[in-house]
Amino acid sequence: MTTVHEPHVTTTASADALSVWPASATEPRPGDLTVGGVPLAEVAEHFGTPVYVLDEAEVRERCRTYRHAFPDAEVLYAAKAFLCRAMIHWVDEEGLGLDVCSAGELELAVTSGFPPERMVLHGNAKTPHDLELALRLGVGRIVIDSPSEIARLAAAVGPEGHQKVMVRVVPGIGAGGHQKIRTGTEDQKFGVSVSDGYAQHAIARILDQPQLELTGLHCHLGSQITSVKPYLTAVRRMVGLMARLHEQHGLVLPELDLGGGHGIAYRPGERRLDLTALACRVHAELTQACAAAGLSVPRLMIEPGRAVVGPAGIALYRVLTVKHTGDHTFVAVDGGMSDNPRPALYGVRYAPRLVGREGSADLARVTVVGRHCEAGDIVAADIDLPADLRPGDLLAVPVAGAYHLSMASGYNLVGRPPVVAVHVGRARLLVRRESLDDIRSRDVGL
Repeated sequence: MTTVHEPHVTTTASADALSVWPASATEPRPGDLTVGGVPLAEVAEHFGTPVYVLDEAEVRERCRTYRHAFPDAEVLYAAKAFLCRAMIHWVDEEGLGLDVCSAGELELAVTSGFPPERMVLHGNAKTPHDLELALRLGVGRIVIDSPSEIARLAAAVGPEGHQKVMVRVVPGIGAGGHQKIRTGTEDQKFGVSVSDGYAQHAIARILDQPQLELTGLHCHLGSQITSVKPYLTAVRRMVGLMARLHEQHGLVLPELDLGGGHGIAYRPGERRLDLTALACRVHAELTQACAAAGLSVPRLMIEPGRAVVGPAGIALYRVLTVKHTGDHTFVAVDGGMSDNPRPALYGVRYAPRLVGREGSADLARVTVVGRHCEAGDIVAADIDLPADLRPGDLLAVPVAGAYHLSMASGYNLVGRPPVVAVHVGRARLLVRRESLDDIRSRDVGL
């Protein structure tokens, strides 16, 4: 599909209403929302619904923003947020590294031409296949997540081999938008703790393995963090551990990875992490803490995922039914928790809007629900939409680029939606829709 439009210099939508949409979003006529120069209604008409729309320019600009804010750091895109071949090429061309968590993510990246030495492999429970493939392809660093992984990795490397590794440390910091996405505390599955000595013990064991080169420490505090303060606390605690390691082992580590988790706004008015403030204050804190400890300043590494791709994505749905039940109005669409489980998992709230036509001036309080056989299959609860909403209407959900397709399921055997990129007036298919033939072909038994 190729659609070329003249650029529009005005928009009827307020700046606040479009604040969580890609920068290219305009409303040339009431209800006719365009992104990347392509009307969303045309995307839905051509590719069907549900469909994910990804603004290529928005992704690239967010990559550049990170490179500008952290010019001396290694910025690695967190593939778990969303990955496809086009995304891999965009990240590569914009100079970011890649953070992968499985053999699948690693292999897709390498077969797409991404240099393996610019990748970091994570995972709290890496399989033998994950490690074997990472070593065979030459991944840059492997982040050790538990003591038991040290011997397995050393054996896989072999006595004549060599692999750069980092250690994921639990800094004991509670941060993140929901309990289920807080990963810097003591009561979750990731990393080795400083407070109980496991981190120090793991590091000593790594140093006894000559084929493993420890290049630095790693931590990840959580997701949807909107304050700079937890990162500053993490810097102080990680530098404190580095100072103790220097005192005990004479060890000088050249790298410090602070992970990602940078919060974004899903609805107008919500808080987001100030990236400029983060970069400035983390740099100052790291420099000061290292000076006080008598250490050289390690190279900083960060791993943004959601903050790169989340605001660049839009999910489009068709309204199937509008049902009035008591005091509630339910608007059911042709997707739901199989293509976005986040509302059910974390209670995330979105701000859908009607596109493709102008709605009535009157608004009604509704709950947008999905098509699946679960009462918890909710797309957006208690939101205001035009009172004349009807079956066949098109709803667009902004900030849908991260953790939608990557967490999509096969519930009710509803195929996963396609991904369409929009850029300078052109729409093109990146990932095709999962078909019934795809689903049937995997079922080989009788």
